[in-house]
Amino acid sequence: MRGWQPLQKLLEAAAEPSTPHAAARLHAHLLRSGHLHSSHHLTAHVLASYPPALARHLFDEIPDPTPRLANALLRARVRARQWRDVLLLLPRLCVRPDAFTLPLLLKSCAMLPSLAHGRAVHALAVRSCAAYADAFVAAALVQMYAKCGDMVSSINAYNAFEKPDMVLRTSVVTGYEQNGMAQKALDFFAKDVVGQGVVPSPVTLVSVISAAAQLRDVRNGQACHAFVLRNDFEYDLPLLNAILGFYMRTGALQDARRLFEGMTERDVVTWSCMVTGYVQSGDACEALSVHRRMVQAGIKPNSVTVVSVAQACSLALDVEEGKRVHDIAVNIGCELEMTVATALVDMYMKWSCHEKAMQLFCRMPKKDAVAWAAVISGLTQNGLPDESMRVFKCMLLDGPVPDAVTMVKVLAACLESGVLRQAFCLHGYLVNTGFCDKIFVAAALVDLYSKCGNLGSAVRVFESATEKDVVTWSSMIAGYGVHGLGQQAVALYQRMVASSVRPNSQTFVSLLSACSHSGLVQEGKSIFKSMTQVYGVTPNTEHRSAMVDLLGRAGEFHEATELLYEMGGTADAHTWCALLAACRTHRVTDMSEVVAAKLLKLDPDHVGYYNLLTNIYAFDEKWDSVKQTRGIIRDKGLNKVPGISAVEVNNVMHTFTAGERSHQDWEKISTLLWELSPKLRGDDCFF
Repeated sequence: MRGWQPLQKLLEAAAEPSTPHAAARLHAHLLRSGHLHSSHHLTAHVLASYPPALARHLFDEIPDPTPRLANALLRARVRARQWRDVLLLLPRLCVRPDAFTLPLLLKSCAMLPSLAHGRAVHALAVRSCAAYADAFVAAALVQMYAKCGDMVSSINAYNAFEKPDMVLRTSVVTGYEQNGMAQKALDFFAKDVVGQGVVPSPVTLVSVISAAAQLRDVRNGQACHAFVLRNDFEYDLPLLNAILGFYMRTGALQDARRLFEGMTERDVVTWSCMVTGYVQSGDACEALSVHRRMVQAGIKPNSVTVVSVAQACSLALDVEEGKRVHDIAVNIGCELEMTVATALVDMYMKWSCHEKAMQLFCRMPKKDAVAWAAVISGLTQNGLPDESMRVFKCMLLDGPVPDAVTMVKVLAACLESGVLRQAFCLHGYLVNTGFCDKIFVAAALVDLYSKCGNLGSAVRVFESATEKDVVTWSSMIAGYGVHGLGQQAVALYQRMVASSVRPNSQTFVSLLSACSHSGLVQEGKSIFKSMTQVYGVTPNTEHRSAMVDLLGRAGEFHEATELLYEMGGTADAHTWCALLAACRTHRVTDMSEVVAAKLLKLDPDHVGYYNLLTNIYAFDEKWDSVKQTRGIIRDKGLNKVPGISAVEVNNVMHTFTAGERSHQDWEKISTLLWELSPKLRGDDCFF
């Protein structure tokens, strides 16, 4: 046997795609020398060196093929990932399968995946007793059932084997982890590996650490890391990469960085893990810094790296780096892979390069629901909601079935366009497809109806929802606030608390805004106080801005300014603008000049702030100040973007642009507004 080893090595080398004719030359040499007919072992290597189709022709010429030769033929198909062909080919070979055939068949069943075929192969293994006697067959059975999502049958196959080895135990742990049963993976590891005194292999520990990462189980993850250090497993790079991923997933960035810097060997997975971890933690600059170090180290990126770096470029709005990443994707041949192309599309959409994004999207050979959702969301973010809806229609005609996340993006597009009839159509589609049962879809639908002016439909959707989470309650509270119904918003909040749903930060933003627009000063103060004292929610800029707006509208400027100065340097321009608007309403000119100075220091190029200050001066007839402020606007070259509003009447969308009088009913509208104006300026109105 040892004499054939050089030839075997040559045949293995000939199987490489880079040497297409080498296998044929070696085959010819073996035929001429007569060696081929004297060794089935060598014939099996010849079969394995050929592409699957040619290997089949050669097999058919063999007068009495053995199981070993049949296995070589099947192995060639497995190597070519032709899983279905493996199952179809076996009956035609007229060879009785042995213990080496069964793992090949089971792997093909797992990769399809096909549970029915897997059960048939299992029956074949039971009849041949290989299921109970051969550890390789048993491990293949466990893996097959796990890949097909049937962990009950996987455990039954494991229990049927009398003396499981480490490979078999690892297959169970990995099966649980890959099926999202992380706690069961840890429990099995504790009972059947550690509890039996078996020393786990690095492969086992990779699955255990991945399970701990799924659960965010810091204690067990750190225990695994300690075990690795005690048993000198630091040489195993896949294991260290798994630990690195665990620390990144649990948010322990410092621990991950320390481990990364101490690693003597790093591969593309190591670097990609660091980049992905920083992106997920929102630190795009650090992610790009790690990527640059990776390039300098001469590590060739893979598709996972490209996706993470593209996401980092989206967050950091780093156009130049993003273009380089796109070039890398083209050079390594992964530009049109679904995940890579989707990340690049999302990146271009975030940069407002929607045309570039659409060109790439149209070139994608395959598009899943995530890719379509990225385009729909991106077009909406770029101010093209109507185009988003057209893309959604194309998806319904030619694309995959939309998922719940896609529908939320579609509802957001409909909200931006403000077409109520379209909202009704989407609602009907959601009911027919069962998406209304999804909590977050119901919340988006409530938000849509509220902002399209149909509060009644929003209330009906809210009340009909079988489950209501904090987002659903917050959406309905915001809906009441948008419509100026602060009392109803507060009442719904009290009902929410009574339902044992704990309010979150966004709930209080919606609630305080509702109180502000309805003049509910005392209620707003009480809610703001309870935020920290009862619910432990730390007020952020949005909460304080809403409170400043509430106090300013009510004329309580002392409290409003106190709250602003409590914020220190964190108060943004929007908050100061709310106070400036209140100064205008209450004609407090002296304070308005101080507030305006603070505001224009934060955002000196916002023309709206100058116009607001000009109006305040005009009310007090300070014409010199008006002239001076307008001069600043002119000198800076600032232009006010005209406001645009739209309203749907009888299925027709009417659009109005500030300063224009082109609408056919302009005179009637102006007359009605003139009549309503005194009522809108009355003491009872807080708008």
